[in-house]
Amino acid sequence: MDIQRFISARKALGYSQKELSEGICTQTTLSRFENNGQIPTVKILIQLCHRLNLGLGELFPEVGVEENELNRQLVQAEFNFILREYQKAEEILDKIDSTLLIEPRQHWYYDYLKGYVIALKKGTTAEAFFYFNRIIDEAPKEEMEILVLLAYTGMGILYENIGEIQKAEYFFNKAITDVYRYPIKETHDIWRLLNIMYYCGSFYANIEDYQTSDALLTHGVEICSDNHVTYYLARMTFQLAKNAVAQNKDCYEIMDLYYSTKAYAKINKNMIELKALEDFKHELMGNDAFSEIVLY
Repeated sequence: MDIQRFISARKALGYSQKELSEGICTQTTLSRFENNGQIPTVKILIQLCHRLNLGLGELFPEVGVEENELNRQLVQAEFNFILREYQKAEEILDKIDSTLLIEPRQHWYYDYLKGYVIALKKGTTAEAFFYFNRIIDEAPKEEMEILVLLAYTGMGILYENIGEIQKAEYFFNKAITDVYRYPIKETHDIWRLLNIMYYCGSFYANIEDYQTSDALLTHGVEICSDNHVTYYLARMTFQLAKNAVAQNKDCYEIMDLYYSTKAYAKINKNMIELKALEDFKHELMGNDAFSEIVLY
């Protein structure tokens, strides 16, 4: 058994031993497995692997190495994407031979990431449309598919990029309509629900519908809190802070959001968010309402 593979997956997803073991086993059991090779019961091991989006067979190098390596690359690309490290995500995706993506859902996973990288880097719109359309066209209509909701969100981002606001809102609405009803099955579902909440919330902020934006972002923060997930928290609270400034809300409410964002960004070592927050601080200091307040 390749225990190091398990440890690497845990660290790549940002779990501490305590966070990963919560609700499954004791931290001691997990520590003994990782440090001393004491394998827990199969039931516990399966639950731990499921939380890491690992197949049990991936801990045995001779089983399905090629397909599982592709899954690992896709997960890493999505993780880079969450941290806004789009260039790193793109580099991983460019190295993947898409002809090796045999399972339909694996192909949609790849399409979702390719489409988002293009959309967020404001690349060729037609190419991103292709990836999102393929998900929407091929995914089964009889069941709710999170990757379809992500494709709708991606389409909204594309239309917003080219200034087609009504079309953008159409697709953001399609995503939001079902996202509240989507059952969380695994950790990746949480990431993806937060993705949708964040980009839809940002869109409504950009068109100055702050009531809708605040509601979506606040719900996203609640999902983070309920599921003990810190990724996306900084982005959610940062947008809420900018919304509060635009609505001339109380400066102490804005300060609270500012400090929350800074704390979450530091926890996740999100340097891009921290840099943007520093610029935001300088903007606040130019506001008369903050003239007697010191922000750190």
